[in-house]
Amino acid sequence: MKVLWRRRALAAALSLTAAVGGLLVAGTAQAQTVSTGSLSFRGDSGDYISQGKSYSYSTGKGDGLTVSSSTGSTVSISVNAYNGDWWTLTFDAPGTQVLVPRTYTAAHRHPFNGTGPGLDLSGEGRGCNELTGSFTISKAVFGPQGYVQAFDATFEQHCEGGTPAARGEVHISNRPPPSGAAPKPATTRPRAATTSPNAGTKPKATPTGRHSATPTSRPSATPTSAPSATAAGIGNTSTDDTDANTAAVVRNTFFSPLLLVGVLLIVLAGLVAMVGLAVVLGMYVRRQ
Repeated sequence: MKVLWRRRALAAALSLTAAVGGLLVAGTAQAQTVSTGSLSFRGDSGDYISQGKSYSYSTGKGDGLTVSSSTGSTVSISVNAYNGDWWTLTFDAPGTQVLVPRTYTAAHRHPFNGTGPGLDLSGEGRGCNELTGSFTISKAVFGPQGYVQAFDATFEQHCEGGTPAARGEVHISNRPPPSGAAPKPATTRPRAATTSPNAGTKPKATPTGRHSATPTSRPSATPTSAPSATAAGIGNTSTDDTDANTAAVVRNTFFSPLLLVGVLLIVLAGLVAMVGLAVVLGMYVRRQ
């Protein structure tokens, strides 16, 4: 009964994991590799994100750029630079609107922007706990299933309501998508957690509206794959492989010439020890 109960519990756990994984994948915008694009920004002295420096990345320099969109309402651009730098820039339209060419003011940190516009530039382990800013969309062309064909924008971001700002621009150009085709998935390397300048001292904003999940790290462009829901035959393949490997090791072990020589030497040493012990005992008996 215990074995049957354990098997049923395992099958139920696998089914639940597969279902949750499927929901996560369905709700995540699929990232696509940018054909031609660039992201550049610079920061004032005292800006936490840029550290007062200038940055410039482009596909022409060999830097990797990916973009993802949630039906044109949210656009996220990720950079995996040739030199190892990584950044994520996100624009979010108010409510459920679609991003269109215009200027969006009074933007707050995405995804805690509620029904107003959202913005977030983060990377290299740094992120704002809260922010204010604005951005201007000059071009936004979307295709089916979240495909981003063209996207040009400029932005300005202030961390923690401070005066220093990070300002930059992004330009993306992709080929027109085939009719009804999904964007080609993009693969990016894992990213480290992002910290805010006042982590642990300033409470995070409470998400409202359609944004409800509190991220523990910066958004990643890497699509999440759903766990396999196949429970039947679990462990059979690995068990067979283990048995085969064990048999091979046993064969190699017993038929190894070096091992045979070692065994013979051990046996010979044992015989010599036994003969020596017998001689000693015989001499002892004669003296008695």
